Amino acid sequence: MSEPATQGIKTFLHPVADLANAKAVYAALFGMDPQTDTPYYVGFDVAGLHVGLVPDGGPQGMTSPVAYWQVPDIAAALAAVTAAGARVREPVRDVGRGRLVATFTDLDGNVLGLLQDQ
Repeated sequence: MSEPATQGIKTFLHPVADLANAKAVYAALFGMDPQTDTPYYVGFDVAGLHVGLVPDGGPQGMTSPVAYWQVPDIAAALAAVTAAGARVREPVRDVGRGRLVATFTDLDGNVLGLLQDQ
């Protein structure tokens, strides 16, 4: 049997209109303060999952939450899903600290993310 192509969903990003209010709601939900707290991103690490709040959908123009699947080789994963019919929405880019991300749409237009930590 071969290795799984993904290591599971490790990150969810949520676009928010009001970062301060969203931060308060998520802090109450998780029972903790965020581990990352900047004017352009607030992130919580809870139960093995990273939940990020992105004001106004960020530069990628998010309009709904996006689940990011952790993969060992983001280029290979993106090539595999596009060969199967998915369309690249946001090509692979480095978001800092060796983290690579990309997004694509499935055949129904759902946005999915890929994430690789180097």
